[in-house]
Amino acid sequence: MSTSPASASIVDVVGDGAVVLEDVVDREALTELCRSIHGLFGIGVRVYAAEGALLANVAPELDVCAMVNESASGRTACGTTVSAAKSLEPGLEADVTHACFTGLAYRIVPLEYEGRGVGRVVLGPYAPAGLREPPPTFVQTVHRLDVVQAGETLSRVPRVKPEALGRIARHLKLTIELIIFSSHKAYVTSKLHLYSVRESYKQLEEKTSHLEQALARLKEVDRLKSNFLGTVSHELRTPLTSIIGYSEMLKEGIAGSLTDEQAEFVNTIHGKGEQLLGLIMGLLDLSKLDSGTMSLRQAPTQIGTVLDDVVTTLTPVAKKKQVNLVLARSEDTCELAADAERLRQVFVNLVDNAVKFTPKGGSVTLSSKLIDGADGEEEGAVLFAPLPGGVEVRVADTGIGIPEGERAKVFDAFYQVDSSSTREYGGTGLGLSIVKRIVEAHGGSVRVDANQPTGAVFVVTLPSALARRVLPSRVPPSGIR
Repeated sequence: MSTSPASASIVDVVGDGAVVLEDVVDREALTELCRSIHGLFGIGVRVYAAEGALLANVAPELDVCAMVNESASGRTACGTTVSAAKSLEPGLEADVTHACFTGLAYRIVPLEYEGRGVGRVVLGPYAPAGLREPPPTFVQTVHRLDVVQAGETLSRVPRVKPEALGRIARHLKLTIELIIFSSHKAYVTSKLHLYSVRESYKQLEEKTSHLEQALARLKEVDRLKSNFLGTVSHELRTPLTSIIGYSEMLKEGIAGSLTDEQAEFVNTIHGKGEQLLGLIMGLLDLSKLDSGTMSLRQAPTQIGTVLDDVVTTLTPVAKKKQVNLVLARSEDTCELAADAERLRQVFVNLVDNAVKFTPKGGSVTLSSKLIDGADGEEEGAVLFAPLPGGVEVRVADTGIGIPEGERAKVFDAFYQVDSSSTREYGGTGLGLSIVKRIVEAHGGSVRVDANQPTGAVFVVTLPSALARRVLPSRVPPSGIR
């Protein structure tokens, strides 16, 4: 059976199933367990990993061991005995007893987990139940041994019957293996969690890298698009200006009189040329906004003067469509620090759109009023109290209106509420995007409200010149310098 890449990765993280006690065991729990065994039975307990690492040691030195270590021969023999006890490899099924030259003994208990030997427990030294006096090996190993004293020290060593020792060993074995089981499961869980986090981080890094690459490509495409729009729009405007100029000369009869049919054709050429020129100028403005090359020529400006000019310009258009265009501006004055020509572009665009989307017999109302800081904040403007005020201009129509879900999107470049190929109203969808950027460059805001029962209301809020001087940092960044 083959292993999937994911499974192989997990095996690499948690290992092949072999438990290494040094990595997984809870040493404090082991030490506490050994301390409790020693406290109950007086027998020393040491726990070793399979490779020999000491994991727990609760085996205080016995008096007999201290006496043995007083002589060189005793120290040597004691070290050999301890090393032999530590290195014994008991089978998984049975304990092993290792005798000491002093007559004491060690019980080596194997530890297993999932069918594998993972370590051992060394119990002792302890005195077998039949030990009464020092054995010959004790006397022969330790030179000039005081036999009486040796017997006394041996009598103080805990004596354990084989049956009791077996029960202690089984209890200790089961308890330690339970600790190993719990520790290993916690270890595996933590390693898997670490693996999961590492894999998630790796995927996040890869996705971030892909997004950065995509963003770089999009920026490059956007730059090329802006350059293309600017170049193409400029190149189109030059011949189009000639077309419009020559059509005007034809209309005026400079090249001779025209028949009625010819005059109609020339008027059509001139009208469509003007329409196309307006679209090209919009593309040029968008290109300048994207590249940050459009600049504002700010000067003291009265909003009333701008609105009067807008109404004068668009009244013929409204009359031709039989739409009533009304100006209802406040007589109160408010000085703005603004580019009057760019503001005129804003309101010409908004009023022209309103007229275009208003049916015959409808009305478009252009109104203005002064606001203070609190009013501006309540109306959602970028003016926050306590500002010295500004002006609010509303362009309200009785046309088809804009659905609530579309109102924020209409300010996106090239966005059309009706994007079908058979849509009734023309345009590139650039006008409102340009409006928003110009208004924001003046420190203002623009939004769309509903006009009951039908139509839409575009609300433009502009801060006064004083407000802009007091809080210039509130002017948001835009593509206009």
